Amino acid sequence: MPQYIINKNQQPNGDYEVHDKTNGCTYMPKTENQIDLGYHASCHGAVAEAKKRWPKERINGCYHCCKPCHTS
Repeated sequence: MPQYIINKNQQPNGDYEVHDKTNGCTYMPKTENQIDLGYHASCHGAVAEAKKRWPKERINGCYHCCKPCHTS
């Protein structure tokens, strides 16, 4: 099962991006800017976990490594 992280830095459009740490990503944030979301069967579970933890924030999957969860 892949491990996911969220970037603690907000993107210019206001989103916080979820990344697949197991498979890697060209746009992976630096280690000090990563918050572990745990292991999930897909990016959908990781995004749901992030939205549960930060319900008032805009959460989005990375276009490059979590494309099925990328919405904006």
